[in-house]
Amino acid sequence: MSFLSLVAVMLLEYFRPLDQRIQLYVYFARYGNFLERHFNAGRYRYGLLAWSLGILPPVLALAIVYYLLDRASPLLALLFNVGVLYLTLGCSQFTQSAGKVAKALRENDLDAARALVAEWEGHSVADFKANALTRVAMEKLLLCAHRQFFGVFFWFALLGPAGALLYRLAQILSQKWGALDHHEYGRFGMFPDAVFHVMDWAPLRLTAVSFAVVGNFEDAIRCWQEQAAHWTNKAHGIILASGAGALGVRLGQPLEFDGQFKYRPDLGLGEEADADYLDSAVSLIWRAIALWLGLLLLLTIAKWAGG
Repeated sequence: MSFLSLVAVMLLEYFRPLDQRIQLYVYFARYGNFLERHFNAGRYRYGLLAWSLGILPPVLALAIVYYLLDRASPLLALLFNVGVLYLTLGCSQFTQSAGKVAKALRENDLDAARALVAEWEGHSVADFKANALTRVAMEKLLLCAHRQFFGVFFWFALLGPAGALLYRLAQILSQKWGALDHHEYGRFGMFPDAVFHVMDWAPLRLTAVSFAVVGNFEDAIRCWQEQAAHWTNKAHGIILASGAGALGVRLGQPLEFDGQFKYRPDLGLGEEADADYLDSAVSLIWRAIALWLGLLLLLTIAKWAGG
């Protein structure tokens, strides 16, 4: 059922992309703000309590509904799976965004490319030249592919629709609360950040391995081993280094913000990033998706055969 659900939702999203999922996450983020205002007393246990109140009720409710539907009708359970994945996966969204940026760069329309990347990144990129725009867009693409597809895929395959929702909500609270300054907010954000890092440990590395398998394996593994730890966020470094190595392109490198350069270590090997490499990154992601679907299909067939 997991394989059929994923194939169905990918076809559905391809023909009918759902932008409203973003608004749903905005509502949840507001709920997270409400919990932070009422529970953030700087203590670790308050972070645990707020995380539990934010995530466990919707996840448990969804798990119960799915269990009842599965008992009543496998078809209803399948449709429920598709609905949940339709709201939690987002593969067409980030690949289409990357395609628009690549098109603008290929047409030398830097103003359009800057507007697209700024909207995607959430901050100004007015000083960026074409190469910097491409690198930032590729980095955003690889990270979105992991967060919005591969991480959700892993937990859906493991725990069903409740696992997909659990991962997405945990990721949102980790971003919101884990980034809080411990000197100002105390230990409130430590539990949400730690629990998401535990949840993401396996899917993060499986995503990196899949990039290596469908790309340049030797360079991807080499960059992962030698470069990932130098990135500010090591988890992000694993995805970016393996993806850059698999593509044979250079990412990272310093960026100019408001006339000042922000140091970032080099990631990857080979050529400078351009619009063609951005298209290649989209292709790499789709090959990795096909790999994961193929492995899930084999597991599904083995389960059926064993049953």
